[in-house]
Amino acid sequence: MSTDSPTLDDLYGQGAEAADAEATSDLFVTVPETTLPCGTVVPSFKVAQYAASKSDEGKAIITASLKPWVNINYHDAKQACQDAGYSLITETQWLAIAHNVANVDTNWTKGKVGEGKLFRGIRKGNVSGAQAGDFEPTNKKERRWLTLSNGEQICDMNGNVFSWVFDDLHGDENGVINKSFDSSDPSLSTAPYPSLEKGMGWRPTSANWSGNALIRGGYWSSDDDAGVFYLNYGWPDLDGSYVGFRCTKSL
Repeated sequence: MSTDSPTLDDLYGQGAEAADAEATSDLFVTVPETTLPCGTVVPSFKVAQYAASKSDEGKAIITASLKPWVNINYHDAKQACQDAGYSLITETQWLAIAHNVANVDTNWTKGKVGEGKLFRGIRKGNVSGAQAGDFEPTNKKERRWLTLSNGEQICDMNGNVFSWVFDDLHGDENGVINKSFDSSDPSLSTAPYPSLEKGMGWRPTSANWSGNALIRGGYWSSDDDAGVFYLNYGWPDLDGSYVGFRCTKSL
């Protein structure tokens, strides 16, 4: 390893990279109003195009050029969103996105809704950690991008890094789960196909996860478990390297 001091060009390049990240640190897309199969109407909202990253000042930013902010527990992720002027994505918002993209032809491996599988992102264990939004997987089956019905695209709802989710269906005032749910619940019944079929990702048939927080999506080594409908839980104080978070904001 070289011990030479960095050149002015090196320092300029580092500064330019940081400046570029700051300049593109508010990347959100619009999710159309969505009616879930259960009849619940989720109003239109804006969602971060990427999982949140951490700026040099310790603030949540939305950028393609930095890796996701991990090693952060549920409570701190929720607070980080609030400190940045955003909100942590809710369960109904996640379901709205998943339901929307599942009904768009280009998100299916054979180019038509229901044919092949829903694309799943970074999940094969070919990397050893969560990757920045501008990383291109070598395996073309690990497609990170999903397209909404309005043509907008969102990255990593289907792999790379799990996301903490505020549970507005079964949670307390802090979004922590406080009741059980079964197969008829929107969290489990919104997906159009059973667990692990057609790229849905894993989900249980029922859950009694009170005291925990929801996590969704999958991470870089989830393999077939990953998918936009993946659902599991984590202890709210967990700060693992495989769980990040995603922000939303009102229109």
